[in-house]
Amino acid sequence: MKVILLENIKRIGSIGEVIDVKRGFARNFLIANKKALYASKENIKEVEKIKADLSKKDTEKKKEATKIAEQINGKQYSVKKLSTENNELYGSVKPTEISKLIQEENKIDIKPSMIQPVEEIKSLGKFKVKISLHSEVDAEISINVSSADTIQ
Repeated sequence: MKVILLENIKRIGSIGEVIDVKRGFARNFLIANKKALYASKENIKEVEKIKADLSKKDTEKKKEATKIAEQINGKQYSVKKLSTENNELYGSVKPTEISKLIQEENKIDIKPSMIQPVEEIKSLGKFKVKISLHSEVDAEISINVSSADTIQ
């Protein structure tokens, strides 16, 4: 299915580009989140007209993302979780939990979908977490998981 992108999307394309994607991805993600339009002749003409505005909006989003990246890049956050004697956690540290941590400490709203742990956080220790703030701006934080208590 051919669609026209309304914003820059990492590994997919840039504003105004007509790309061919799977029907489900187009309907369920790109069009549903207003990131693309069906590639009809009318829509292609419409996007050509508003391309400058879309680029301006994208530049503003990028500036905002850069500000947020400067505030949180390299920061360290601590989490206390219940663990076993083998230093394994009961459960794991999820992106929603990391999002809440950042919200509490820095008053910055980051969606859990932007958070990509390098590896699953299922044990005690230090973990790197990548946060994709914009298609061109990433930040990296550290999550330090310590034991709240051990259960036999």
